[in-house]
Amino acid sequence: MSEEIDHKKELAKLKRLAVEIASEIHDIVEDTLWTNYVKMPELAQKLHTAVQTANDYKAEHSL
Repeated sequence: MSEEIDHKKELAKLKRLAVEIASEIHDIVEDTLWTNYVKMPELAQKLHTAVQTANDYKAEHSL
Protein backbone atom coordinates (compact mmCIF):
# COMPACT_ATOMS: atom_id res chain seq x y z
CA MET A 1 0.00 0.00 0.00
CA SER A 2 2.82 2.45 0.76
CA GLU A 3 4.15 1.79 -2.75
CA GLU A 4 0.81 2.89 -4.20
CA ILE A 5 0.89 6.06 -2.13
CA ASP A 6 4.39 6.82 -3.42
CA HIS A 7 3.20 6.40 -7.00
CA LYS A 8 0.28 8.72 -6.35
CA LYS A 9 2.62 11.33 -4.89
CA GLU A 10 4.94 11.04 -7.87
CA LEU A 11 2.02 11.40 -10.27
CA ALA A 12 0.85 14.48 -8.37
CA LYS A 13 4.33 16.01 -8.78
CA LEU A 14 4.30 15.29 -12.51
CA LYS A 15 0.84 16.82 -12.89
CA ARG A 16 1.88 19.87 -10.87
CA LEU A 17 4.81 20.43 -13.22
CA ALA A 18 2.46 20.40 -16.21
CA VAL A 19 0.10 22.84 -14.51
CA GLU A 20 3.00 25.19 -13.70
CA ILE A 21 4.03 25.24 -17.36
CA ALA A 22 0.43 25.83 -18.43
CA SER A 23 0.31 28.70 -15.94
CA GLU A 24 3.37 30.26 -17.58
CA ILE A 25 1.62 30.05 -20.93
CA HIS A 26 -1.51 31.59 -19.44
CA ASP A 27 0.46 34.46 -17.94
CA ILE A 28 2.07 35.25 -21.27
CA VAL A 29 -1.28 35.17 -23.06
CA GLU A 30 -2.90 37.36 -20.43
CA ASP A 31 -0.12 39.87 -19.83
CA THR A 32 2.74 39.92 -22.30
CA LEU A 33 1.72 38.14 -25.48
CA TRP A 34 3.07 40.78 -27.84
CA THR A 35 6.50 40.84 -26.21
CA ASN A 36 6.94 37.24 -25.05
CA TYR A 37 5.19 35.31 -27.82
CA VAL A 38 8.58 33.92 -28.87
CA LYS A 39 8.59 31.79 -25.70
CA MET A 40 5.39 30.00 -26.67
CA PRO A 41 6.82 27.22 -28.89
CA GLU A 42 9.32 26.15 -26.22
CA LEU A 43 6.70 26.27 -23.47
CA ALA A 44 4.23 24.35 -25.63
CA GLN A 45 6.81 21.61 -26.18
CA LYS A 46 7.60 21.49 -22.46
CA LEU A 47 3.89 21.26 -21.66
CA HIS A 48 3.37 18.49 -24.20
CA THR A 49 6.29 16.53 -22.74
CA ALA A 50 5.15 17.07 -19.15
CA VAL A 51 1.59 15.91 -19.86
CA GLN A 52 2.82 12.91 -21.82
CA THR A 53 5.18 11.98 -18.99
CA ALA A 54 2.37 12.21 -16.43
CA ASN A 55 0.02 10.17 -18.61
CA ASP A 56 2.67 7.52 -19.24
CA TYR A 57 3.44 7.29 -15.52
CA LYS A 58 -0.26 6.99 -14.72
CA ALA A 59 -0.71 4.18 -17.24
CA GLU A 60 2.47 2.40 -16.19
CA HIS A 61 1.38 2.28 -12.56
CA SER A 62 -2.33 1.71 -13.20
CA LEU A 63 -3.41 4.87 -11.44
